[in-house]
Amino acid sequence: MENSAGIQASLAGRYASALFDLASEAGTVSAVESDLDKLHAALGESDELQMLISNPRVTRAEAEKAVWGISALLGVTELTQNFLGVLAQNRRLGDLPGMIRAFGTIAAAQRGEVTANVTSAHALTDSQLDTLKNKLTAREGRTVKLSADVDPDLLGGLVVTIGSKRIDGSIRTRLNSLANAMKG
Repeated sequence: MENSAGIQASLAGRYASALFDLASEAGTVSAVESDLDKLHAALGESDELQMLISNPRVTRAEAEKAVWGISALLGVTELTQNFLGVLAQNRRLGDLPGMIRAFGTIAAAQRGEVTANVTSAHALTDSQLDTLKNKLTAREGRTVKLSADVDPDLLGGLVVTIGSKRIDGSIRTRLNSLANAMKG
């Protein structure tokens, strides 16, 4: 398996790697990945959930009770539910977003995929995203999974990040380069 040393070295990476190993043994990697996507979406939509996982005043028992309720509400698998219980007991719920990212990276590497983050000044259409995905897949020689963000400060163009590689074709960067060249 292609786990980077960076993922394995981090706390979130160790937990994600353990969850991935358990999911692999049970043959439920896709289901757990889907569960973690649901959790990620819930974290993004709920300020209360964000406060629950980051509040040190929440006791272990209260956190465990809350994650069991959230698990039932989201309809996650038993493995994911147990994983969340372990995080609550170990007071590691605050690291859940990093664990979700690390699990996705591990699962993608196992499938031979690479994740690319595309940031643009305006939302890209589905056809533009498909074209970009096809070009990046041809360039990387592996299947590319895209995630798209919008940052109006870019003014125009794209910034594509694939692993540690960054392709910056934004107008903001070009203008900054031009301004630096004119200074000196």
